[in-house]
Amino acid sequence: SYSMPLLTVDMKPDINLPMIRFENVFLKRGNKEIFKNFSLAVASGEKHLISARSGAGKTTFLKILLGYEPIDSGKVFIGKRPVDPDHIKAIRSQLFYLSQDVDLPAVPVKEWFAMLSIHCNCPSLADPDQLSPWLEFFDLPADLEHKEVSDLSGGERQRLGLMTGFVIDRPVWLLDEPTSALDTEMKDRVTDKILQQDKTMIIVSHDEIWHQHAVLHINRW
Repeated sequence: SYSMPLLTVDMKPDINLPMIRFENVFLKRGNKEIFKNFSLAVASGEKHLISARSGAGKTTFLKILLGYEPIDSGKVFIGKRPVDPDHIKAIRSQLFYLSQDVDLPAVPVKEWFAMLSIHCNCPSLADPDQLSPWLEFFDLPADLEHKEVSDLSGGERQRLGLMTGFVIDRPVWLLDEPTSALDTEMKDRVTDKILQQDKTMIIVSHDEIWHQHAVLHINRW
């Protein structure tokens, strides 16, 4: 389920280390080998697209980085910190994760903004004037905060989730199918805006629109 980390710490990377590292990772679930001696290095500021068939471990890859999926062997790092129980709170405080189903709590949008404002130390989420340009950018109604999250359409939920990422402004973004519920015009607008950000990004998507952007490192599994 969606949870917003409470702890914020400095995670400036060592200039000699990638922001994200998988080193010889092995993961097996049941009789299925999901990762075998898997290694990947993502430098600070790089944007990687993970493109693979369904069931190839793309979402599992993100869950490993979030600390929700333990590996059998190998090492995973974000910045200088290993992804393990001792460091996961500090790590999550630097991540923005958008799940494939945009797993937001069933509360009024105004309450969601208030929760984020406190937990992420982001006062702009409590200021309608600060939010107004983002609502306009995402073609969301001006009275969105008065609606229930559960009453939003799939496209509205996805745009609200993406808007959250821009506002809380964390250094590492993990996006799982972030354009799946958007129309063509909004996809163009959103992909351009996302890739303009000075962030380290892992994007999991089947959407061909991402392949139009040369800035992305494409990883095919």
